[in-house]
Formats: sequence, C-alpha cells, structure tokens
Amino acid sequence: MVKGANVALSALSENAGSVIVSLSWSSPNGEGDADVSVLLLGANGKVRDNADFFFYNNPAAADGTVQLLGATPTENGTEDRIRLDLTAIPGDVDRVIVAASRHRRAHFGELENIRLVVTDGSGDGLLGFSIDGASTESAFVFGEVYRRGDAWKFRAIGQGYDSGLAGLATDYGIEIDEDDEQDGDGPGGAGEGVEAAEIPEVSEVAVVAVETVVADVSGATGEAAVEARATTTVPAGAVEVAVSASATVPAQSGSEPAATEPASAPAPAAARRLRTAKKKVTLPRASKASLAENDTWRAARLFPASSLKSDREREMRATSVLLAVMTQVPEFGRRLTAAFGAPTGRMEAFTEVSLPHGDSPKRPDGVIRVERAGKLWTALVETKTNGNALKDEQIQAYMDIAARRGYEAVITLSNDVALEGSSLVEVKTDGRRKHKVALWHLSWAEVTHQAQLLIRHEGVRNEAHAWLLQELLHYLQHDNSGCHGFQNMGPAWVPVRNGIDEETLTPGDPRSVQVVESWERLIRQVCLRLGGELGAKVVPVQRARRGTDPQSRRAELAHRLCVDGQLRAEIRVEGAPGVLGVVADLRMGRLRTSIEIPAPEQGYPLSWVKRLMRQLAEAPADLHVQTLLEGDGVGPRGTLEKLRPEPGDLLPKGSEGITGFRLSLSKSVGHTRGNAETGFIRGVDAAVDVFHSHVVTRLERPRPAQRRATAPGTAA
Repeated sequence: MVKGANVALSALSENAGSVIVSLSWSSPNGEGDADVSVLLLGANGKVRDNADFFFYNNPAAADGTVQLLGATPTENGTEDRIRLDLTAIPGDVDRVIVAASRHRRAHFGELENIRLVVTDGSGDGLLGFSIDGASTESAFVFGEVYRRGDAWKFRAIGQGYDSGLAGLATDYGIEIDEDDEQDGDGPGGAGEGVEAAEIPEVSEVAVVAVETVVADVSGATGEAAVEARATTTVPAGAVEVAVSASATVPAQSGSEPAATEPASAPAPAAARRLRTAKKKVTLPRASKASLAENDTWRAARLFPASSLKSDREREMRATSVLLAVMTQVPEFGRRLTAAFGAPTGRMEAFTEVSLPHGDSPKRPDGVIRVERAGKLWTALVETKTNGNALKDEQIQAYMDIAARRGYEAVITLSNDVALEGSSLVEVKTDGRRKHKVALWHLSWAEVTHQAQLLIRHEGVRNEAHAWLLQELLHYLQHDNSGCHGFQNMGPAWVPVRNGIDEETLTPGDPRSVQVVESWERLIRQVCLRLGGELGAKVVPVQRARRGTDPQSRRAELAHRLCVDGQLRAEIRVEGAPGVLGVVADLRMGRLRTSIEIPAPEQGYPLSWVKRLMRQLAEAPADLHVQTLLEGDGVGPRGTLEKLRPEPGDLLPKGSEGITGFRLSLSKSVGHTRGNAETGFIRGVDAAVDVFHSHVVTRLERPRPAQRRATAPGTAA
C-alpha cells in the first residue's frame, strides 16, 4: 500500500475478524529499537479515557480485544506484533491507531526497512505498508483500522512526530502532566530513588507505570516495606510483590480485587493520580534453610521426572504437564497462545485425543481450546523431546484434520529452534479450502524463557500460580525430561569439522549452510536462556545489507566458514555497554567472546584505563584488553594480569586518539556433538555465561556527554 490508501479487510480475507499487525525495522549497525502502542478512539477522534492507551506497561485489554505480543528478533532487525480482535471491539470505538515511538535523543531516521504488515487469523498476509524517508521523527502513526458501517477498513498513514510519544499521545486526547515535560533526572522527573530505566518514557506520558516492590518478609508482623522499584533483587526468604501503578485498566474477570494499600513513599507526579493495578507475585530466588536431615533427602516434586524411561513417556508427560500449567496460570497460557492468534478466554487442554483420519484415527499429543463469546479457537499440538525430529507426514495429517474440522492452528513443540526462512517441516496446504490452518512452532527453550520471565521478574497474580510455574521450570530443567532445548548441531557438523581440519571443505558445500543454520539456532537459544535469567531483552544481531534475504545471508556466512573456518555471531543484551561478540574458530578449536566499549567523553586517557582496571578487578586474569584508535586502528593490548600493575601500557605511543577498548576472552571448545559436557553447544553456552557475568556486568554503561558548566558572566 501507499501512504493514504485504504482497503476493506473483509475483502482480503474471510478470517479478518482477528488480525495480527506486525511492525518491523532494522538498523545498519544492529542497534536501535522502538516501542509499539495502540490507541482506541471514539467518534470524536480522541480516546475515551487513558485506559484506551496500550503500551509496554499496559499491554492488553481486559476483554482481549487488544494484545501487545512483544518484540522478537528477525533476520535483519526487530518485529513487534499486535493482535486485534475486531469482532469484539466496543461499539463506541470508531478507530484503532497503531503507532511506535523511540526513546529520547533517538529518531526513526536511524532505522531502515520500517514496515507494517497485517495478517489474518490463519497467518496469511493481507497487506503491507513501508515508511520511507524518515528523518528526525521520534514517533510514527503507522496506520489505523477504522469502521465503515459493519465492516473494518485499514488506512496507511505514516505520520511522524518530532515531539515523540508525548506529542502523538496529546493529539489523541491522552492527558500529559506539565511536570512530565521535564527530564526524568531532574525535579519532577523520575523521582528520588527510582532509576529512569525502570520507568520508560515517564517524562513524556502521564499514564506510564511506576513499579514498586512490597517485600512481605516471612515471620514479620504483617507490615510490608514499600519502596520504589529500582532493581529486581528479591530478599532471601521473601516473596516479592510487584505493584504496578499504571493506566486505569478494567479488572480481569475472576481476578483478585485491585490493591489499594498506600505506599509509604510518595509516588512520582506522573503516577500519583493513577489507580493501582493488581499485585503480582514472584517466588524467592533463595529459600530458607531446609528441614531435611541430610543432603540425600530430595524435596517432593509436583511433576517428577526421574522415573521416565522412554521417549514416548517423556513426550506424553511433558505435553500434559505444560498444557495443565497453561490452563491453570492464565498469564502463562495467554503468553504462549496469544502469539499464535488465540483470543483471551476460558482455556481447556486435552491429551491423547483420537481424531478420525482415513482408515485409522490420529492421536495428536494435545489439543488446546479457548472459548470466548461462544466461539471456539482450537489448536492441535504435536510434541517431541530429546533430539527427536518432527515428521513431515505426521504434521501434514494434523494439518489436514484441522482444516476439515475447522480448527485454527497446528502447534509443533520440540527442542529445535525455528528460523526465519528455514522450515522444520514441509507441508502442503490446499488453497481451495476457505478455512485456512496456521502452522506454528514453539521450542522448549522459549517455554522455559517465558516461565522464567514470569516467576522471576514480572510476576503472576497469586503465589500458587507462581509455585506451579516454579515446578514446571524444575521439570523442564531436569536431566531426564528431554526438554533441554537445542542439543545437536546436526548430521553435517562432523563432516564440516573434519573438512575444516583436513582443509578439504570447499565453498559451495551445502553442508556448510546446514551448520550455519544450526549455529543460528544455538545463538537464539543462548539469547532466550540469558534473557530469561536476567529479565532483560537479549537478541541476536543480524548485520546484513539492506534487502538481503535470509537464505542469501546464510550462504554468505557459509562461504566465510569454508574460507576461514569461523562461525560468528553478535548478541545485544539490554543494559550492556556494547554488543557481545561470539566467534567459534573451528580451525583452531577456540571460542572467543568479546565486547567493544567506547571511550568516555570527558577526562584523560590515563584516568580512563585506570577506571577500566578498577571495574575489571574481579574479571579473569587472562582477559585480553586492546585499545581502539581513530580511523579503525588498534593500539596496545595485553592481559589483565600484566595490565593491572601498569595500566598505562594501554596508551598508544603516538598522538592517535583513543575511541574505545576491546575486551576478549578465549577458551578451547569441544569437538563432539550431543549432550556431553565437553560438547560444542555447552561450551558456547558456558563461554557466554562466564563472559557476561565476569566481564560485561562489571562495566559501567557510558553516560551521554554533558555540557560543561561555566562560571556566571562567562561565555559558554
């Protein structure tokens, strides 16, 4: 579509009552992100109240009509998806605005491939719209879905705002406090004791949430210590209760009453007049001392895994355990199914269901059904554990059954990680059928990731639900569950390693592309695991020329693998001072992790290197540090062991300016496949863990340059 064009959604698909709106973008250096938002407008072009504004701290409507599904990495950037149930949008809502905004001092001109795509409930693409020529805009209205009689239409807008999210929100009737226009670090901003990073955009929009933590220490007399949430630390032996003061959101049906306990510390001005939302519970990271007589006693588990003996048993147990927890913990169930187009509603799940198919019935591992307003959404589930692969003919049969019975989706679940442009199974769909079935894939690593985010960082509505998630997580991580995630580099791994060692691997060998795909799956799993543990956004960075498709990019990486014997990846960790690099040199049998950090804006070079040595006081002694110079040059380097007593050795002998420092750690990497502790996969996992925890977390995030102070009466 072109800017200003409009089209009736019903004319594009019979399944347009529920649509997924995807916003995507990329950047040349792999950096850069934006936050999506949705506004519901009445006939006057304004929101009915602040509850009609959906964003990162208010991601879903209570009735399920709007759900922000979250951002996911793509081959060239980031994609953020929104689900809209147009059949249930309230009658007094005339338009649905879809927008995105960037943080302060960032603009859309720094991004590329800015695009909106709308798909129907079966996953088929309906329309696309690209925004070209972005420059200084820090917010964009991508488009709107609006009523025309009984039908819904889409209009491509592409209107930018230099005034950011605040300017966009004001245009549509969102109330902005005057104090919110000030910088979050100054008076009227985030407020003393609250980190600005914990209150995104608080200085722009009054409806942004301010989280607090209520630590109800076991054994106390009932008093709760309330403090502004600045970290995710949970006191040992305590239950963390996160109270989010966000935009007014209608209560979920069947949920607990809204928390009304007042905080002992004053809330920031932007949040004082907003109603407190539900309390959320996370389990403590450290439990009290055990009552067991000795270490041989094992705690009773809700989902025991030690007795499992066969793959069939593992598949049946894993499917039943997962589906049961999804139905009992609404936040968890919605999080997993919303990404597949399921509505918000009453969920039930079934296992070992027999469905007719030709001469013999088929028995998918599970069935998920969601009921809302008398309508049913149904998905068949096929599960694999350990290294077992999904079977094309089996998934084809389930797709055919789902199409005949009017089901909406087939969900595959295995230890494999899906990649864009690379399918795990090959199935054919009958284009003559009016009812189309969507095929989705979920990895066990992503299930674990979502469970970790909820019970360790974001919280659920009550402690019993948090305990259920904890038991699920314990089961998934048990050695005998078979749900450990991506575990095998594939059949091409050994021949390619041998070809590199013997110098017989030639460019164009198709097995090298298979190894590159396995490498990408491994890196994506590393990101999921690390992101779940940190409660932060961790995504792979894909640097590619504009317009490069995934297959072409992988072919280029495979060519480099054949030439230099190296697999390369970059990982962006939210809050880190730079991008984490991972290089597996298969020819040398070494794995190198690294990060480049910029030099401070102020001060002297000798003070920079001394400060860096202090930050790395507890880092491994064999960590290499190298000085980066202007013009992409490199300067002196050395290990921490040698540099600690003489940090000045990092300074260049000439007059070249220092632009930053490169920190790298190298270790030998295993050659074997599979589950062995010395294996390549676990070696990569461990190397990233060590580098992040012992190096990256020690580094200070660089502060933006500040204007130098001048004495009164002097020129600046």
